[in-house]
Amino acid sequence: MFETHPSRMGHIPEMATSPSAPPIYQTTAFDIPDLDVLAALHSGTAFGHIYTRDSNPNHSALADSIAQLEHAEAGAVFASGMGAIAAVSMTLAGCGDHVIVGRSLYGITLKLMTRLQQQFAVEVSYVDACHPSAVAAAIRPNTKFCLIETISNPLLEVADIAAIATGLGDVPLVVDSTFTTPELIRPLEQGAAIVVHSASKYLNGHGDVMLGVAAGSASHMKAVRSTSSVFGQNANPFESWLTQRGLRTLPLRIRQVCETTTRLAPFLNQHAGVSKVFHPSLVNHGTHATATRLYSTGTDGAIHTGGIVSFVLNGGGKAAVSRFMQLAETIPFSPTLADSRTTVSHPATTSHGFMTKQERAELGITDEMIRLSVGLESFEQLRDELDAVLSQME
Repeated sequence: MFETHPSRMGHIPEMATSPSAPPIYQTTAFDIPDLDVLAALHSGTAFGHIYTRDSNPNHSALADSIAQLEHAEAGAVFASGMGAIAAVSMTLAGCGDHVIVGRSLYGITLKLMTRLQQQFAVEVSYVDACHPSAVAAAIRPNTKFCLIETISNPLLEVADIAAIATGLGDVPLVVDSTFTTPELIRPLEQGAAIVVHSASKYLNGHGDVMLGVAAGSASHMKAVRSTSSVFGQNANPFESWLTQRGLRTLPLRIRQVCETTTRLAPFLNQHAGVSKVFHPSLVNHGTHATATRLYSTGTDGAIHTGGIVSFVLNGGGKAAVSRFMQLAETIPFSPTLADSRTTVSHPATTSHGFMTKQERAELGITDEMIRLSVGLESFEQLRDELDAVLSQME
């Protein structure tokens, strides 16, 4: 009789019933019966997992969900949104290649492109993604991909994905759709080759996850997952599970934040304490016409482009922003977005803080700019809270 040891205890036998919610597979590896099964797993003739850095049931479930939402063949998950962009970039381009990126992107994405230039000898051309002809004009014989955002961070410039994809021809278009999610637009249907998200934002929606996802063709996702495994960009099973749970309420949350944001934008636009507002629903926004054409209107009759609105205070520089944040006790300063609660951020010292003041000015990012991420509170509550803070600053 073999001695029973505690290290062999705790495993749950197969049951005749199924859990009503997806379980969490918090395991480093998976037991394999024999070498024949291992060979079948490697060849794809058997379904299963070997090592969580390569794949895990929670990874696969979330990847499949994202693929369905984006109408893609396959999906992949990563440790963060930047992990997703990095894995895609390193899969598609290498030393001596050329890539095209929108000049007005999330600051750390731009920082990644600088690293690709300096450390991997990848040539990078920065273009105005609001003008598809400028993107097409940047193509070279060695161009491997183009990277844009559906709506830029923090200026909320709307890209015409279909026009850009057409101009690129065979050059793959990679689209960061973090701000919009598949509830508002599906870039693959517009001609993109790969779509990426920071799942830490709207897809999860509760401010407790660090995760990234991508979707595209089966061949692209297989290659990207291989890169992710080699560079250790794999996601955590628990955070994949949390994001899967967040997806269940995505349609409701997106509708709520869109409806509130399209009411806050004109309110801020008319407030004496604000000099400028950036939101595509406003007729004075530079890409309003593009937004009207590409995005649908909600039951409120307004264009729905997400829950982000940026605005500029009436002077005062960083000191004014700091005072705004001190006064806005119920709306915290948090360098992220798409939490269930409303938050504010300061692009000049967070996402784009690594740039010089002149570089930020060239993009239109000033010291007085605040990015507001609208949460699930009512419009009336947020309007009154913002009004109280801005009125004290006049």
